[in-house]
Amino acid sequence: MPNISETQIELLEKLCNASAVSGDEGEVRKIILEEVKPYADTVKVDALGNVLVTKNGTGADRVRVMLDCHMDEVGFMLVSDDGEGLYRFELVGGIDVRQLPGKQVLVGKEKIPGVIGARPIHLTTSEERQKKIPLDALRIDIGPGGKARPGDRAVFATRFQRVGSSILAKAIDNRIGCALLIDLLKTSPANIDLCLSFSVQEEIGLRGAKVAAFHFNPDMAIAIDATPANDLPVYDGSENTFYNTRLGQGPAIYTFDSGTLNDPRLIHFLAHTAEAAGIPYQFRQPGGGGTDAGAIHRTRTGVPTVSVSVPHRYTHSAISLARIEDWQNTLALLTAALERITPDLLQQARP
Repeated sequence: MPNISETQIELLEKLCNASAVSGDEGEVRKIILEEVKPYADTVKVDALGNVLVTKNGTGADRVRVMLDCHMDEVGFMLVSDDGEGLYRFELVGGIDVRQLPGKQVLVGKEKIPGVIGARPIHLTTSEERQKKIPLDALRIDIGPGGKARPGDRAVFATRFQRVGSSILAKAIDNRIGCALLIDLLKTSPANIDLCLSFSVQEEIGLRGAKVAAFHFNPDMAIAIDATPANDLPVYDGSENTFYNTRLGQGPAIYTFDSGTLNDPRLIHFLAHTAEAAGIPYQFRQPGGGGTDAGAIHRTRTGVPTVSVSVPHRYTHSAISLARIEDWQNTLALLTAALERITPDLLQQARP
C-alpha cells in the first residue's frame, strides 16, 4: 500500500499554490516538467501546451494506457481597465458569483495582490441585499499603484494548508490529479506502455485532452480528477441521499456523468481490483459534471475510458478540502490496477 510522504505533500503544496488559470498553465507546466523528465522515455509539450509523457514497458503484448489529468484551474480574466487600479473581469470556468465579494486574488505573472470588491452593506438598500450581485457590478481592485492589463489572469490568493488529516487549498481540482500522475510515472509497471497527459483547458471544454488522446491513440484511458463531495447535512435535518461522493470513502469510480458513459469493463475491473487489494472505494453517483473522459472516449475510432476521482468539498471556490487518506487510497487503487492490466481486459465483449 503506497503511503503519502511529506515529499509528496510538499509537491502538492507547490502545485496548488501555483497560478494556472485555463489557457495560462505555464507555471504548473514548469513544475511538472521538472518532476517527470528524470523518469520518462519521452516528454513533449504540444501546440496547446499539454505535457505529453511516455514510459514504455518491457513485457510482451503490452497495452497502451493513457492516464490524464488537467493542469488548469478556474479563475478570472481582466477584460477592461476602469482606472485607479479597478478592473472589470470575466470568469474562466464555473465559479459561483455569490462567493466572490471580498475574496483576495493574485493578478498576472507578478501575482499582484488584489481584492474582488463590491459595495459594502452600508451603501446598499434592503432590496439590493435580497438579490444576487451581478458579475458586472464587481471589480478586481489592485489599487492605483498596481500595474495590470486586460488579458491578465487572476487566481484566488489562498495558500495551501495541512490541518491534521485534511488538506485545504485552492485548485485541489485538479492539482491532486497532477501529483497522482507524477507518482504513477515513477512506479510504471513493465506490462504496459504508459502515456501521461497533463492537459490544458479542461475547465472551459476538455480541449487539451482531446488533442492529447489523438496524439497517443491509446488502447484504453483513465481520466484522473477531483470530484465534489456533496456529503454535508441537509438543512432540514433529514438524511442526505443526494451525495455525489463522501470524504473518507476512498477513490470515486464513475459510472456515468454529463459527458461520458464509462466503459463497464473498466468500471468492474477497478472495483474488483480495489476489493482484491482491500482498498476502500466508492461509486460516484450518476449526474452532472464531467472529466476529460468526455473528450478522450470520442477520439479517433473511440477509446475505452473510465474516470477515477479524489473526493473533495467546496469545489471551484476560494478553498477546497480533501482528505489525505482518499488521496492515498486513490494512488493505491491506480497502482494496483496498472499492474493488473492485460490484453484480455479489452478483449472481453463490451456489454
